[in-house]
Amino acid sequence: MKHNLIQVENLSFIVDDVVILDNISFSIKEGDSLGLYGPTGSGKSVLLNILRGTKGYAPSKGDVYYFVSYCPKCKHINLPSYAGNKCLKCNSEYVHKKINFWKDAEFFNMLKRRTAIMFQRTFALFGQRSVIENMYEVFLDMQLPEKEINSRIIEILQKVNLIHRMTHVARDLSGGEKQRLVLARQLALDPIVLFADEPTETLDPVTSDIIEKTLISIFKNDSKSLVVASQKSSIISKVTERALVLDKGKITEELDSSKLIVEDIIPTDDAKLIFTETGKEMISLVNVKKYFYSISRGVIKAVDNFSLTVNEKEIFGIVGKSGAGKTTVSKIIGGLIPFKEGEFKLRIGDEWINMKEDGSSGRIRAAPYIGILHQEYSLYPNKTVFDNLTESIGLKLPIELATKKVSDVLEAVGFNKNKIEEIIHKTPESLSEGERHTVALAQILIKEPNLVILDEPRGTKEIANAIRKSREYLDQTFIIITHDSDFVVDACDRSCFLLEGNIVEIGPPEKIKEKMIFSELEEIRKETIKISETMKKDQTTFETTERQDSGY
Repeated sequence: MKHNLIQVENLSFIVDDVVILDNISFSIKEGDSLGLYGPTGSGKSVLLNILRGTKGYAPSKGDVYYFVSYCPKCKHINLPSYAGNKCLKCNSEYVHKKINFWKDAEFFNMLKRRTAIMFQRTFALFGQRSVIENMYEVFLDMQLPEKEINSRIIEILQKVNLIHRMTHVARDLSGGEKQRLVLARQLALDPIVLFADEPTETLDPVTSDIIEKTLISIFKNDSKSLVVASQKSSIISKVTERALVLDKGKITEELDSSKLIVEDIIPTDDAKLIFTETGKEMISLVNVKKYFYSISRGVIKAVDNFSLTVNEKEIFGIVGKSGAGKTTVSKIIGGLIPFKEGEFKLRIGDEWINMKEDGSSGRIRAAPYIGILHQEYSLYPNKTVFDNLTESIGLKLPIELATKKVSDVLEAVGFNKNKIEEIIHKTPESLSEGERHTVALAQILIKEPNLVILDEPRGTKEIANAIRKSREYLDQTFIIITHDSDFVVDACDRSCFLLEGNIVEIGPPEKIKEKMIFSELEEIRKETIKISETMKKDQTTFETTERQDSGY
């Protein structure tokens, strides 16, 4: 019989009179894997942060109870099933303990340290340090023998497929590799429960598959609990056993996750907007190369003979798996990094700018006309939406003009007039993650760039529609950098498939999606063969060693 681990009773969360969670109750047992499924703004992320004890997320009403085993001598907390057994730390005896999480100051931090969370789109890493150093940081206060620490680090890095990157500096990892390192650091904490907020949203399918299999092997098939929040039914049904469906802060349904075979929740007006009025050529890259040099890997051809043209008002997608060179391409097009080989010209008005040049006639000349929304974007948390779109970014206009401009750009990215009135004087914390991302897009567009570069935007229908609507209203050209071929189909006019710094193919998004799926399936097939061969080799080694130990 499973023991209760978490009990949520009549929980509400209200910010600025906006009800985000509305009197919800449910329970999680030891070893449960629970999915929180719902659209943007349903309250999923807020609920995870409340369960984890994130600062600023104290419930407005209701309680969160944890049921654990507790050692009075060394204060170690473990799963409730350990009650009555010897403490793993000091050999005393665990006792059963019921903790009112947010109201018990004595146990709040102790219990919080026994949980872990993966935030969506946030890489909490030491950017200047290597993968192995990032892992050592987790173990600093654990007082374990160095040999045991090293063994655990190797085991965890193997599980998340990062053993081949252990000497790499974290800031130089791809987005997918950073997410896997975040997971590795959380696993090192040996948590009694892991909370994961959209854990595969920014990852390509191959990397997503690694994350999903790791979550299943460590949590779904173990006694530890897992809570995953996502608006994609596929990951909920794969990695969890039970699902709560949330909508407007309420639990509308509880069901077996395998029955959650439904279309991912999207707005009713989600049809792809058709737009055919693209203009003349605006971007031209010819045989552009960007190489990096690493002591461990030698020459890295991040971008190799990259050639591409994009027209005015076109939405062009550059799609590929993690590490394909997408981000490097976006930084070259955005004028953020130099390159030595090839040609890149960008047209501003009727003038062609040579982006190979550093000075006022080159990249500096083009900079004011390029807007970039980075993967790890941020808004000013203590400023209102209005302030985030005006004075916080240096936009100083008379109040009447500023109000008109803010309203227009928010409408251009898909907010209706009622929603604009509701959010314009709210702070970002009262918005859902999807709404914050859309406001961040508006923050870029309000500066009136000719070219907008989006690095791994949220792969949802809402964001795809926001991009296409804003293009229709504001006449901007978009370059979308993503791993998500479905998002490219929803958002883009044309796209290319990037692999190891090379363009494999350029064409309609649907065709590029087919090409990418074929490539991913081939890679998974090769990886499966490789793992199988390794297992056979390890088994042969084991049998040989066993015979030797037996005297044969």
